Amino acid sequence: MPAELKKFMDRISGEISKVIIGQQEAVNLLLVGLLARGHVLMEGVPGLGKTLLAKTLAYVLRAEFTRVQFTPDLMPADILGTHVYDLQSRTFRLRKGPIFTDVLLADEINRTPPKTQAALLEAMEERQVSIDGKTFPLSGNFLVVATQNPIEQEGTYPLPEAQLDRFLLKISLDYPSAQDERRVLAIYGKKTEVHRLEEAEISRLPEGDWVDRLRKHAALVKIEEGIVSYVQALLEATRHSPHLYLGGSTRAGIALLRSSQCLASLEGKDFITPDHIKTMANPVLRHRIILRPETELEGVTADQVISRILDGIPVPR
Repeated sequence: MPAELKKFMDRISGEISKVIIGQQEAVNLLLVGLLARGHVLMEGVPGLGKTLLAKTLAYVLRAEFTRVQFTPDLMPADILGTHVYDLQSRTFRLRKGPIFTDVLLADEINRTPPKTQAALLEAMEERQVSIDGKTFPLSGNFLVVATQNPIEQEGTYPLPEAQLDRFLLKISLDYPSAQDERRVLAIYGKKTEVHRLEEAEISRLPEGDWVDRLRKHAALVKIEEGIVSYVQALLEATRHSPHLYLGGSTRAGIALLRSSQCLASLEGKDFITPDHIKTMANPVLRHRIILRPETELEGVTADQVISRILDGIPVPR
């Protein structure tokens, strides 16, 4: 099955790459999030294709897609929905909000106040929402893909630690290489509307429960005892690092193992190697650790601290 799973995921990646050029790492990490049933936070300057990436993934999967532009005046009911009175039946009925979907794009999530950000907590953790004291289940494939701009900070509300911890991965998008950027300009310079995916000659996948089957097989990837000890040592090292005010939690370790399982399955392997842990360490931990103020003043980033810590931990044989 590992080879079959890899073939299927390669097909998804290939279809997405027809639209998203030069961001293969981001595509792979988004697929890891899909397999792991984990939500993803994408950070990058405007114009790198964050919205288009999420939209294309949903299109290829034949999943329902909803985009919400997070603004300072957005209210929780605008996301969750509310009960409205039906004059004909003389009863209250639920008018569902955009959260009742498969793939929810939370665009510029840090531009809405904490009260509205908190409306996503229950949905992201338990895949259900509570409205007026009643609980409503969400789609079994519910996935939040949130975006934020790291440069423009005016009018933003930094995500609290509890909110950040709900994201399995934080993907940092950078500018494409010069070669990839020339390809993008050559292709899209002739188009007037890049979001018309129907015109991009993308093959959509067949309907069915194959996503659940792929997830079940990804969960069967072996985790050796040495790998578990390696991850625990990494967590322990983050908690004692002189550069960090807050290290990785147990949940972070679980997320690291789970995402490494999915990365291994994408490569057609049925076991985790230390390289998988190293590859996933930054996307899993960079938003869960907190740098000390003096470390930030020195210009050291979270990724650099994580890399230094990994260099000091013996690799299991």
